Amino acid sequence: MIQRWSRDQVLALAPDASSRTAAQGVASPAKWMLRGVSDDIVFGTCRGSGARPYHTCVDLDEPAYLCSCPSRKVPCKHVLGLLLLWSGEGLPEVPLPAWAAEWVGQRFARAEARAARLDFGSGVEVSGSGGADVVAPVASGGRGPGPAGVVESARQARVAIGLTDLERWLADQVRQGLAAADPDDWHGLSKRLVDAQAPGAAGIAGRLAHVLGRDGWPSRLLAEYALLHLLVVAYRRRDELPADLARTVMQRVGFTVNRDVVLAGPRVRDVWDVLGRRDEELDRVSARRVWLRGRDTGRAAMVLTFAPPGQAPDASFVPGTAIDAELAFYPGASPVRAILAHRHSPLGGLPVEVGQALSAVPPALTADEALAEVAGALAGDPWIDSWPLVLAGVVPEAGHVSGLPWHPAEPVPWRLIAVSGGHPVTVAVEWTPDGLRPLSAWDDDGRVVLL
Repeated sequence: MIQRWSRDQVLALAPDASSRTAAQGVASPAKWMLRGVSDDIVFGTCRGSGARPYHTCVDLDEPAYLCSCPSRKVPCKHVLGLLLLWSGEGLPEVPLPAWAAEWVGQRFARAEARAARLDFGSGVEVSGSGGADVVAPVASGGRGPGPAGVVESARQARVAIGLTDLERWLADQVRQGLAAADPDDWHGLSKRLVDAQAPGAAGIAGRLAHVLGRDGWPSRLLAEYALLHLLVVAYRRRDELPADLARTVMQRVGFTVNRDVVLAGPRVRDVWDVLGRRDEELDRVSARRVWLRGRDTGRAAMVLTFAPPGQAPDASFVPGTAIDAELAFYPGASPVRAILAHRHSPLGGLPVEVGQALSAVPPALTADEALAEVAGALAGDPWIDSWPLVLAGVVPEAGHVSGLPWHPAEPVPWRLIAVSGGHPVTVAVEWTPDGLRPLSAWDDDGRVVLL
């Protein structure tokens, strides 16, 4: 039986603020005609606005959600309200009703079908013809065979022209002096790099506008210029670089790696602590970063997912829990972005529990060890802009934690300070070049507090 999640963990699953508010209105026993739990399945029947009640069910292992209401949000307010009831005083142990048992049975059948198609030796899903779909990775430079290689070579030439223009622009900025910096020029620069099919470099250029006006902005702006110049030179000399670094440069410029290629590569199985997540609104999509660290390997990982407008972002990772899973990392000199390749679950017939709420504080680092880890990551990939860390025995204050400053855009972490009460605590943070962003912390009883 999975340990009950906290109220914070449940509300962290909400796709937006309105869902959080609505869920608290549904989290009343009087609204539920039936509610209960069976093993790791939470279920209930909620009175709705129509004649028929809504059937709501949650598989805590993955987690996965079911609700017969018309809402397109996942999870909806009924799922969240039911989970709030479960997290508060718990729910009675009762047998599954027929509709919930049918849903669980369908999920189990799909899981068995997936397991039957999987070649556990290679981790590649086998097609009905007996063969496997294999996608060969694109080399860091050079030309691939056939028309696709010609297209790729043409794109690389276009990118090279765009980055040459960027190098000339950077030289002009330094020659004119930082006091002449104009955000309108940066916006135009980003658009030109997108037109040159270098969206990664355009994203780095887009960060320039966030630097202006901050304390010490001239040195920070010069550092951003230096990173852009380093990327230009590294792309031009990519054939001379070690393979991992060359792949990092290509990805930072904006050449994507096919998901199938990543999944066909090595996988890392571990018990991964879900430290927290951060959502960001981009031009046409919502992006969600989920930060994890492996308990045995000590590896940092970030799972990045996107959702189109009007759709809820991925809610399969519950902050403050640990999952037994295999991650496939994107290639690079300091790999951190990963894909969830396989989640080990009783649902698939495997013996390892997943989604189990943390019963102990995850492994943590001292401040010096954390800085050494970040320095090593930056040595491999100087363009890294965030990295997950778990700090041990630190006393958070309004301006910093163990001498490491908070990000200037972050409000004072009063909740974290209150959890600490002036005593050392373990806290998970997201490192950025501008400072730390708090993710979660653990109190004296080992309970997770989301920040």
